[in-house]
This record gives sequence, C-alpha cells and structure tokens, in this order.
Amino acid sequence: LIDAHAGGVGSVGAAGPTPLEGRLALVAGTSCCHMASSRAPVFCPGVWGPYRGAMVPGTYLNEGGQSAAGLLLDHVVTTHPAHAVADALPGASTYDKLNRRLAVLAGDAPVAALARHVHVDPDFRGNRSPLADPCRAGAIVGLTTDDGVDALAVLYLATLQALCYQTRHIVDALEAAGHPPIQEVVITGGLGKNPLFVRTVADALGVRVALPAEDEAVLLGSAVLGACSAGEYPNLEAAMAAMTRYGSSIAPDPALKAFHDAKYSCFRKLSALQTELWETMGRV
Repeated sequence: LIDAHAGGVGSVGAAGPTPLEGRLALVAGTSCCHMASSRAPVFCPGVWGPYRGAMVPGTYLNEGGQSAAGLLLDHVVTTHPAHAVADALPGASTYDKLNRRLAVLAGDAPVAALARHVHVDPDFRGNRSPLADPCRAGAIVGLTTDDGVDALAVLYLATLQALCYQTRHIVDALEAAGHPPIQEVVITGGLGKNPLFVRTVADALGVRVALPAEDEAVLLGSAVLGACSAGEYPNLEAAMAAMTRYGSSIAPDPALKAFHDAKYSCFRKLSALQTELWETMGRV
C-alpha cells in the first residue's frame, strides 16, 4: 500500500454515523491527495481510478490531487515583499502569525470576507484534478500596489481559499460522475494543523470536517493493516473502526454559505477563462 493510501486507512474508517462512501480522505501537505471510496466503480474524467481494492477491500478507490498545496502557500508568502515583516509578527509560525493578523483585520466580521475581491487560480504547477492538465499555470486577480503585510495576509487567505475551492471542484466532479455524496472530509497532514485551512475546507465545501486523534495517520494506517494481517480483526473495515477515532470535528458555518458559493463561482470562471486564453493564443 502506498503512503497516502495508508493515511486513508488510518483516518476515514473511524466509527461514526457517516458511511465510508460519504467520507473523503484529504491528505494535505506540500501537495494534496483526495481519496474517496465507493461500493460500485465510479469513472470520473480527471480523477484517477476507480481502483478495485486499492485501499479498502470490497470498495473502489478514486483519487484526486493537487500538485502544489502547502508548497503554493509557501511560494506566495515567501516571495512577497512583506514576508520579513510577517515573520516579525507575534505567533508560533508564519501561518499562525498571518492567521492572527487576519483576525485583527476582520474584527467582528468573518475573516473569509477579507479576500472578497482577490481571486486565485492555484494551478501554479499544473492541474492534477479534475482538469488533468500539467500545462496549466496560476493566476491572481485583484492585486494592487499595496505590498504591506496586510496585503500579504489577504493574498495568503485568497490562496488558501482557492485550494479549498479546488477540492470542492474535485468533489463536484466525482459526484457528477455518480459517486455517493461526500458528507464529511477527514484531514490529515501538515495543513490539518492550520485551523484556518480546516475551517475554510468546512465552509467552502459545506460539509463537516474531522481531524483524526492520531496525527500520524500513515503510521496508524500501517499498524491497522498489520493487525488485520495478523488476524486480530475479521476484515480491514473492522480494524479501521476499532483502531482509529476522531479527535475533533467542525461543522460548516451556514452564515458563510452564500459567500463561498459566490466565490466558488468566481473560482470556476477564472479557471475557465484560463482555458479560453490558452485556446485563443494557441490559434495564432
């Protein structure tokens, strides 16, 4: 089993009301891997699979992904003129510092709304899913001459939102191809330690987000596989339910649904415009 699939085993099988088919495993770090299981095969253009028994026996696995996630956030932040100023802010890490700054800027308003007019196409290293086009590039709409730390914080927020909207695009593509509705996203990996990312996934997709109690889901998944192989449990799903559990979860904020629906629409339009621009210039 490859490492990402072991992370899925160590995260999406915890006992709970949401069936396995309704859960999306999101391994979010330098890049992102999106894993969805179904009892029947789902053929979705731009999403890998279906792979029979690749993660959980008796199910089919579909796998989407983003080639640059944490990598893109690092690029956007470290290449900004205000990066050194951001590093001097109070906080444990650069992203903690930016999250704190966004909270100050927002005041009593939602943090998400700070990036209302800044839109990002996150395909800086091509698009793995659901467009499956390695030649695509990134784009940012809404820049001004402001190169201060507050502008950096808003650009970071807009980039983080774009990564979440792309996850929503992958989920939309899967469901349009016949996959059972995704009701819950289980996040593991380094980005799962960023509360703003976790919150934005929940709000942007409009689903519950769960975080495993065990941070090292890949290692736990490997242990689950070992216990099942040793005959400690009758099958892998029983082992997953017994050995994994959720540490915390958050529900989407219904007050932000209209905002994220509108901004997701802008995200899709920006993505489609890039395709149109490439086609236009490809004809000359």
